[in-house]
Amino acid sequence: MSPTAPQFMFDFGSPNAFLSHGAIPAIERRIGVRFEYVPVLLGGIFKATNNKSPAESLAGIKNKREFHALETERFVKRFHVRPYAWNPFFPVNTLNLMRAAIAAQFEGVFEKYVDAAFYHMWTEPKKMDDPDIALRALAASGLDAARLFARAQDADVKAGLIENTQSAVARGAFGSPTFFVGNEMFFGKEQLRDVEEAVLGK
Repeated sequence: MSPTAPQFMFDFGSPNAFLSHGAIPAIERRIGVRFEYVPVLLGGIFKATNNKSPAESLAGIKNKREFHALETERFVKRFHVRPYAWNPFFPVNTLNLMRAAIAAQFEGVFEKYVDAAFYHMWTEPKKMDDPDIALRALAASGLDAARLFARAQDADVKAGLIENTQSAVARGAFGSPTFFVGNEMFFGKEQLRDVEEAVLGK
């Protein structure tokens, strides 16, 4: 019996989703199964669950932001991933980027698109909610960005993102990165070790 493929609910606006994306390939090699990437709209999840981003929720709380930074430093060392460069335009409205992720699935360029969008958000950060900037950035990564953004406006693409987002909330999600192994939910990049153990049945 082959292991259950873990699911990764992600939004490009989350730096912790970016770090998870960097850690996942080595985990896939260890467990012998690919993660299923599921594009969701983090803003929609926040609205549905009355949640806020860490930038808001950690504001003004003594020691919590510092621990969050320490936890991220530990994660980077443990999983040997590249740290993110802070995006000076944060928070970025990711609606069109996430719709284009659904479009990229339909167009057969999903993995390439995911790599490129994360890169332009958190490796060489840009204002990716500016359509012209996003088009140029993604085109520079070898994608037909104009085609993807045009496809992103189609009703089936918009419905796909809504369905993913609502389904994630219905299953218990309240943020990103969220992972599922079967019906078992794990939240936050730090739980990737638990995800790995769950897939292997440990």
